[in-house]
Amino acid sequence: MRNPASWMQLPIDDRILESLQSSGMILSPAVIAKNIDKSREAVNRRLSVLVDHGLVMRVERGYYEITERGGRYLDGEKNIFEE
Repeated sequence: MRNPASWMQLPIDDRILESLQSSGMILSPAVIAKNIDKSREAVNRRLSVLVDHGLVMRVERGYYEITERGGRYLDGEKNIFEE
């Protein structure tokens, strides 16, 4: 079971992380948005927050990948937000 932090917005944050993890690829906000049926603007906003908290990494301008910490969150690891 996942333990979301108080700053997280569900389900969009989980859907973004799941998309990045399941693809195993570096993705753009537009590709993520298309696959989770959200606007690119909403995905952009949430990606910025996820990057700030270490769950996603910006590889280069406009492209993102999930971090190890993001994967640990999806796996339900406890206390990752206390590090």
